[in-house]
Amino acid sequence: MQKTLSPVLKAKALDNRLPEPILGDRYAEETMRRLDPGYDHRRFGTSQLGLAAVVRAKAHDEWARRFLSAHPDAVVLHLGCGLDARMYRLDPPATVDWFDVDYPSVIELRRQFLPPREHYTLIASNVTNLTWLDQIPRNRPTLLIAEGLVPYLPEPAARRLLTTVVDTFPGGQIQLDTVSVWAWRTSKWDPTLRKYGTQFHCGFDDPSALADWHPRLEYVDEAPMNDSPELMAKAPANVRRAYRLLNLLPGMKRSTRIVRFRF
Repeated sequence: MQKTLSPVLKAKALDNRLPEPILGDRYAEETMRRLDPGYDHRRFGTSQLGLAAVVRAKAHDEWARRFLSAHPDAVVLHLGCGLDARMYRLDPPATVDWFDVDYPSVIELRRQFLPPREHYTLIASNVTNLTWLDQIPRNRPTLLIAEGLVPYLPEPAARRLLTTVVDTFPGGQIQLDTVSVWAWRTSKWDPTLRKYGTQFHCGFDDPSALADWHPRLEYVDEAPMNDSPELMAKAPANVRRAYRLLNLLPGMKRSTRIVRFRF
């Protein structure tokens, strides 16, 4: 997961250079410039295919924004946060307590590149070491965002994480994304993942079935990613053509699913 920080951040930085950005994250571009001084913001390369990750971030933002509008006293758990600037994009009220959780090396980068803020706490921990939950208030509506995280966890670890969160808090929303079984099983040969020395460790053809992991967990809906109307409307023409061709492959459209649950 740490190894995918740069390509995801670069995709968001490139998006911010589009005439009509999908996400429009100025923090991503500023952070990318500081993280990689050699980064050429004037050029658009094959990494533009990562704009699907920008669509994913936008979907998570929209769901989170609605939840916080309905629950202005919420606690937010942003797991595997990487260098994502979601808290700054959403700008929640001071009544929201926000926790970003990731490996110590990632949290150190966040401290270098992103400004501190009240009611915003950085937790340096592997998300599967659930002792970090001891730092979280337990009597308020809770929003868990796990973007680009679950596919990199073994299924037992993902199950333990989600069910422990449901057991710990009185109620709330869980947002995550998954990959299909074929995407998981073939990930060891995926050239992009191999470039960054990583691969997926679980996959689900029907991610709504994750609701069966806990009696209080209920599937709500999913959002499009590889066939997102916004991606097809705003991405550069070469990227739109690439995704249209990719989506002709069996199972490609729904190889990644952005899924929402309530509990």
